[in-house]
Amino acid sequence: MSISDRVIAIIAEQAMLEPSDVTPESTLEDLGIDSLGLVESIFAIEEEFDISIPFNANEPTASDFDISSVAAIIAGIEKLVAEKV
Repeated sequence: MSISDRVIAIIAEQAMLEPSDVTPESTLEDLGIDSLGLVESIFAIEEEFDISIPFNANEPTASDFDISSVAAIIAGIEKLVAEKV
């Protein structure tokens, strides 16, 4: 399973959707993911990939991590995974 597929599966699980309902263009708002769901998604992604995402739930807009769309989240995760190696 690719990083993209794994991230989409985690986001879909948090949104209680099928992975096929989650597209790269989707925003978390489109998927019905609220701030708690976002934090749970971040924790699940960190655990899945053994990484630390530079995201402050108290100030999401002040974060260097782009959560504007599923594609942006995937790109950020891919970068963090590549830096970990």
